[in-house]
Amino acid sequence: MSFLTAIMQITARATGLPLDDMCLKSEVRNEMDPEEIVEPAETGAYCNGFSLEGAGWEQGRNGEQGYLTEMVLKELSPILPIVHVTSIRKQERTTVDMYACPVYFTTNRGGANFITSFDIAMESEESDDKVWILSGVALFLAPE
Repeated sequence: MSFLTAIMQITARATGLPLDDMCLKSEVRNEMDPEEIVEPAETGAYCNGFSLEGAGWEQGRNGEQGYLTEMVLKELSPILPIVHVTSIRKQERTTVDMYACPVYFTTNRGGANFITSFDIAMESEESDDKVWILSGVALFLAPE
């Protein structure tokens, strides 16, 4: 969490905005291998190693961002591609066709294991985030 707060602090200082007006923006890229990214992010940071529980991931094509899908049989913890985490003003945050996915340290949910939540793309604007909430979809840094 302190790493993510540092991303918000750096952006707030660079733009002269109060830290309380900032929130995190997460964009799931199409690269799976960290070796594919040759330069550091201009703003924010690239994070990898997240696994999903309760859903699958459809890889984006032709520069489009991927999105959540129903689970694939026998694939219990699919690996999420690299996530670009930046900081934006809370007023600029869009929640249309996004699921506020909780991020945990381990699969032991709750309490001290909760880190933050990432806005993860759903298939379309007609998608209902209640489907993912009821499925218990979450991201984990240390899958078991």
